[in-house]
Amino acid sequence: MDICPKCGLPRQTCICDEIAKSEQRITVTIEKRKFGKLITVVAGVEKGNIKEISKQLKNELACGGTVKDSKIELQGEHTKKIVQAFTRIGFKEEQVNIQY
Repeated sequence: MDICPKCGLPRQTCICDEIAKSEQRITVTIEKRKFGKLITVVAGVEKGNIKEISKQLKNELACGGTVKDSKIELQGEHTKKIVQAFTRIGFKEEQVNIQY
């Protein structure tokens, strides 16, 4: 039986991921790049899970993107849909802060 080194509970009942997810404060901004292209930049996501969250966001928003400097960059402007995408992934609405 595996035991989590952080909380000491068995892996099946480990709540470390849920606690870490609930403590994150996510900031969403829009940047303008070359040729007038807009990208949505998501900062404040935990480094250990950033690639998986990036993949889930790209699937939810039907766009391309990448992870650079511990930030998620999504192609296009997604400020209207990104809060709903984060809630579907498992975050709370209060955790997502959109800056214009």
